Amino acid sequence: MAEQINITKKAVENLPLPPDGKRAYYADTRLKGFQLAVTSKGTKTFVVYKKIDGKPTRIKLGAFPDLAVERARKLAQAQLGKIAEGVNPQAEKRRKAAERVTLAEAFEVFEANKRLKPKTLKDYRQVVNKALEDWKDKPLREITPALVSERHRQLGQNNGEAYANLAMRVFRSIWSFAADYYSDEDGRSWLPDNPVRRLSKQRTWYRQTRRRTYIQPHQMPKWFQAVRALQDEPAGSSAETVGDYLKLLILTGLRRSEAAELTWDRVDLKARALTIVDTKNHEDHVLPLSDALVELLERRREQADKAAADAEQAGEDRPASATYVFPGRNRDGFLKEPRPQMKRVVEASGVTFTLHDLRRTFVTVAEGLDIPAYALKRLLNHKMRNDVTAGYIVTDVERLRGPMQQVTDYILARGAEVGGSEQAEGARQPA
Repeated sequence: MAEQINITKKAVENLPLPPDGKRAYYADTRLKGFQLAVTSKGTKTFVVYKKIDGKPTRIKLGAFPDLAVERARKLAQAQLGKIAEGVNPQAEKRRKAAERVTLAEAFEVFEANKRLKPKTLKDYRQVVNKALEDWKDKPLREITPALVSERHRQLGQNNGEAYANLAMRVFRSIWSFAADYYSDEDGRSWLPDNPVRRLSKQRTWYRQTRRRTYIQPHQMPKWFQAVRALQDEPAGSSAETVGDYLKLLILTGLRRSEAAELTWDRVDLKARALTIVDTKNHEDHVLPLSDALVELLERRREQADKAAADAEQAGEDRPASATYVFPGRNRDGFLKEPRPQMKRVVEASGVTFTLHDLRRTFVTVAEGLDIPAYALKRLLNHKMRNDVTAGYIVTDVERLRGPMQQVTDYILARGAEVGGSEQAEGARQPA
């Protein structure tokens, strides 16, 4: 309960301080709703105290002595007048702040509150700092549909159609979050409609055909021969590491980052399985290892143990290979952007490919071998949405081992590579 006093300059100066950690309130006897808050540290702040929409609310006016008593009383009268007219001063303040919020400020809030993976946030930052850099200090309300259409067109001409679409999807996501964040208590946004909607209304998004490329069966012998040339390089070299990495990708269907960031604590050679955590669909992915993959990982494990022992004996830091299955020479410690080695494979084999093509190759082979749909989805860690039957199926790692070995046998047989099952040459051919 606030103590009643006549709030004057002298009265404010002579008020006692409350106990440590406490706050005292003093209500003005001349203007109802005008109060002074005093902390144990001596801070004295003028406030308006009034019920707004049935809720007791305090609105900060300013601190004494920077704000004089009579000026504070006039400000209080103004705020109380607005409240009497049905205006919520706090909501009005938030609305005005929302009208001034810039893209940079909105993105800062987006980063702090949106639960996205570090890599995704990094990609967002790159788009904001490159494609939208000159918009960062511009209020969101000033970024009009016309500006969005023109920037989308410019990016398409100068940076490529795919990048233009990406930039506008990033901007749309930031705006949508900001529209919800900067809203009133009833959920009504203080921002106008998302300007990126114009691209949909006018159908000006660039059409993008999904890539369907993969390593075809007739290309596999030369491709594997070029990969083996990398693997034959000295143990621990970048070329040898990338050779093993490419082979693991095509034999597991893992995403590039899942394999590159794989750590030894996620590989269980006794159980013949590996685990990918924090995946794209936010579920851990346990994958059985075929014979060829066990052989590859056992060899890499021996090399890693030897490198760690040699480093310890020499008094050197623990090598990245002791942590990552595919170490890289960078501050993160794991393999990144193996473009030089991939270029060698392309030049030696004549097969142009991307890392994601290796995942598509795994999928294409598995489908051709008539691997059951549920098993294939589990091998790829795809969610089975809107499928009631899938909810009753528990596919453990051992039930996936047979299909995994079957895919490995076929790929290695077509690549004319000895490994995997002893019956590799007799592996069933996809239709």
